[in-house]
Amino acid sequence: TASAQNVSIPTLQKIRQYGAIYFGHREASVPFSYYAGEVPVGYSKDICDKVVESIKLHLHDPALKVVLVPVSSTSRFLMLRTGVIDLECGSTSNTKIRQQSVAFGLTTFITGVKAVVRKDSGIEKITDLNGKAVVTTAGTSSERLVKNAMAARKLTVFAKYGRDHSDSFLQVVKKEADAFVIDDAILAGLIANSTSGDSMKLLEENFGFEPYGISMRRDDPEFKTVVDNSLRAMMKSGEMEALYNKWFMSPIPPNNTNLQIPMSEALKEAIRNPTDAGI
Repeated sequence: TASAQNVSIPTLQKIRQYGAIYFGHREASVPFSYYAGEVPVGYSKDICDKVVESIKLHLHDPALKVVLVPVSSTSRFLMLRTGVIDLECGSTSNTKIRQQSVAFGLTTFITGVKAVVRKDSGIEKITDLNGKAVVTTAGTSSERLVKNAMAARKLTVFAKYGRDHSDSFLQVVKKEADAFVIDDAILAGLIANSTSGDSMKLLEENFGFEPYGISMRRDDPEFKTVVDNSLRAMMKSGEMEALYNKWFMSPIPPNNTNLQIPMSEALKEAIRNPTDAGI
């Protein structure tokens, strides 16, 4: 069981002191970090596994224990700040507001934020959501994007919230909400792995674009340097692209579904010229 630990010392010193790194992962953010059976897997999970190997090398401790800790969109930052976890490896957007409380590693993914609706809903574009019930997952940045998009069009929606992405998606399936807004890759994963996937569709328009990054505690430059150097090496060697192809262009567990999401030009540029800039 994870418990709050000493966060008054630098993260690498804390890891050395406890002989363990506490690694936060998501439970249902396909294909970034999710359970396939009882095992956490995903694109972000694989990236963080490589980062952990770099931390072991940096500390000259190949036997360093890795403790996997499930986190949610509402708990992840508190768990970082209080020392329950040292890294959060999921589907976390790097925003300037969030940078006030946590730090982010180099960008590992860039997502478009879209809405999923039922095919029989008659909803074809963002303006069709006027007066509709729109669900977002609690603790995510999607609510802000929905509000901004609606305000720019002088429209309104009825806001609803899901406990996690699966719950939000299910509200649309069960007609408790008209649309679910979240990152397009997560929506593609939910549709692909749902028995109701054939009755759902994504709207073409984006609510916005957001970079993903590994999050960690603020004001710890030595630890961030180790994390970023590991990510930069993966980008330079082609390993990051290989992991992308594994999770977005190949069959993935649990149902061997291929999401078939080619790497965007924005992400290719972020790999060529690594950045930790938020939005």
